[in-house]
Amino acid sequence: MIVARTLSELRGVQARLGSLALVPTMGALHDGHLALVAVAKGSGLDVATSIFVNPMQFGPSEDFSRYPRNEDADLVKLEAAGCALAWLPDVATMYPPGDATAISVYGPAENFEGAIRPNHFRGVATVVAKLFGQIRPERAYFGEKDWQQLQVVRRMVEDLLLPVRIEVVETRREPDGLALSSRNRYLSPAQRAAAPVLYQTLTALRAALHGGAAPRPAINAAIARLEEAGFVPDYCALVDAESLEPIEAVRPPSRLLVAARLDGIRLLDTVGVN
Repeated sequence: MIVARTLSELRGVQARLGSLALVPTMGALHDGHLALVAVAKGSGLDVATSIFVNPMQFGPSEDFSRYPRNEDADLVKLEAAGCALAWLPDVATMYPPGDATAISVYGPAENFEGAIRPNHFRGVATVVAKLFGQIRPERAYFGEKDWQQLQVVRRMVEDLLLPVRIEVVETRREPDGLALSSRNRYLSPAQRAAAPVLYQTLTALRAALHGGAAPRPAINAAIARLEEAGFVPDYCALVDAESLEPIEAVRPPSRLLVAARLDGIRLLDTVGVN
């Protein structure tokens, strides 16, 4: 595996590799990230993984410095997974002096995470566009768990006519259903024991909707169950899977989105509803 940290190093590597499949990350890699690498590797393309903790997507109340970082361990995992290129730019490379352009996003970026974390998706779209411009991948791989982020990136690629194909990889979970996330490492033993209730509640809600339950009462019951388990829900919603517009009845393609806090640690999850 080749590690590049500067644009000149990256250009030299690109001259030696074939078409690339990109897995964008912020590091602190877990099995969910490695599943993205494995699926990308299965495409037959050389796999590039970026590690960059993007300051632009952190809000004023979010601790950029607290985000977990373990570069050495991440590189060992990527090499073992068969990654061909690890791209580790610094902030000055991504946002050089005089940098004056950012991407404004609307539509699927406006509600839920977009409302709770203003400018978050502006930061996501800007850094992803920069990564696409730097690495010039043929394909890019994103996890299903961050469904709203996925739709924002898809919309950006379509609207800006970017020559990259967005691939979606199913959420990887612990045996008890908890979605893999870098945030999970912050959970205390008691919080970790309670955390699977999020997915259990989501799948029970989906089953109720499949059984013909009215969405609004079923969602309210799901929120109450989360609160009883110690969660503070930010939202639980039935949405159009592409536009992210809330809907009042199940229709394909539909999606359930949930975000809730356990003593300040924020967990997200999603399931499809058809």
